[in-house]
Amino acid sequence: MTNSIQQLDVVDRLFPAILTGEKESTIRWMEQNIVVGPLKFSCVNDLSKSVVVQVFRCTELPLSEAAIFLGKSPDWPDDLLFEWMREHYPDIQMSSNVQIVEFTRSNSPE
Repeated sequence: MTNSIQQLDVVDRLFPAILTGEKESTIRWMEQNIVVGPLKFSCVNDLSKSVVVQVFRCTELPLSEAAIFLGKSPDWPDDLLFEWMREHYPDIQMSSNVQIVEFTRSNSPE
């Protein structure tokens, strides 16, 4: 078993929301599988910026169910969610299975 921490890069515009705790989940498609435990987010445009969070749940489901699952359907209508996801994953479809990673800020050192 390895002791290395999971790591994901995050774009500049989303990094502050992770720091404040406003962003508590991420939706991934066809990328490394994240598991419950510590996770380090690094800011892609400034790798000196990072934060460790605690992943408490990982769920796989179709993208079409993601907003409802996260309680965000009023804020994330299907067309808007699809547009956001296509920015990062041009080939994704609403029927694509995604991994929803839910996390909280951790007291772990960064």
